[in-house]
Amino acid sequence: MSSRAQPPGERAEPTGRHFEPDLRPMTRINLHPIASPMPVGFFAVAIASVMVGSLQLGFLGGDAHRAVALTILPAFILQLIVSILAFGARDVLAATLMACFSGTWLASSLVLAINPPAGTEVLGVLNLVFAVFALLMATVANRKRAMWFVLCVAVPRFAVASLFNFTGAAWLGYVSGAFGLLLAAVAVYAAFALMLEDMRGEEVLPVGRRGPAHDAVEGDLAVQLRNLERQAGVRRTL
Repeated sequence: MSSRAQPPGERAEPTGRHFEPDLRPMTRINLHPIASPMPVGFFAVAIASVMVGSLQLGFLGGDAHRAVALTILPAFILQLIVSILAFGARDVLAATLMACFSGTWLASSLVLAINPPAGTEVLGVLNLVFAVFALLMATVANRKRAMWFVLCVAVPRFAVASLFNFTGAAWLGYVSGAFGLLLAAVAVYAAFALMLEDMRGEEVLPVGRRGPAHDAVEGDLAVQLRNLERQAGVRRTL
């Protein structure tokens, strides 16, 4: 009675069923590094926030709605591109935030340009939903301080903007505009700090990373590859 030699790495077949060989020694994962898209995303937030905030504060006059709408429309395109690149870089927080910012700017631009019936009230609902979303994002983004500070300012900015859309009170428009300029300042700082860090290969301006976010920049290659097999795009299902 002859017996067949067991190929290396293949499991035994005690029940007659065929088992796949252990593919781990033969598995290779190829990574394609990209430049960080986040400075572009934060700069887009800043530019759009300045334009909308200036409109709410009355700096641009009462008939500038359509011009502002056309000005903030590129923010939708830029942040959509940033979101796609962030998904490719396996940063779900950054990708989700930039995608939702992108959609919000697009909707705001269309409402300001077309001025449909009940458009202001609908924009108020959108701003309120985005404020809730930003609050939820802030609860899980505290280890990425740059993003966290942007979210902490975005929450009151969009919440007050929602109240302004619903009530039409002029003072709420001024408060929303002021928060918009503050959001722009925080986003510009975050964008500039991240850009300097990427150019010089080290932290120049403090961005306050902690935990895994800090290890992602300061850790060695072994830290970067930890649990890589469980990342989306590598594992079999999301």
